[in-house]
Amino acid sequence: MNNLLSLYQSAVDKMLCYFTPVLLLFTRLWVASVFLKSGYLKITTWDSTLYLFEEEYQVPIIPWELAAYLGTAAEIILPIVMILGLLTRPMAAVLFIFNIMAVVSYPVLWDGGFYDHQLWGLMILINVVWGAGLFSVDHLLKKRFFS
Repeated sequence: MNNLLSLYQSAVDKMLCYFTPVLLLFTRLWVASVFLKSGYLKITTWDSTLYLFEEEYQVPIIPWELAAYLGTAAEIILPIVMILGLLTRPMAAVLFIFNIMAVVSYPVLWDGGFYDHQLWGLMILINVVWGAGLFSVDHLLKKRFFS
């Protein structure tokens, strides 16, 4: 029985060794694509973006125009960094907070898009907790400078 359990544990460990880096890459790419598309849409329809931030979005604390610029920049820059897997944990944490702010500042999302934001938040948290994995600049830098 112990041999069987040991064999099973070894198989699971090997499977996770190959599956985990792929999962981490998948979550980074999925979330990045969503936020990049949103940022691209904001840039290409800038007048509409300004209108939405002024009239629709309820961003707390900062002025709507500054929120439009910061939000759009975040939706362009953070996903690119996530795709590369560079400074993944801190950048994913910032993107996680940004995701929460998107939900808080746009109450209309609660009806239709809240599930999506929950899914993206979970995917982002996976990268906050486990980092970027093997397929990342983080891994290359760690291998180059800390091994």
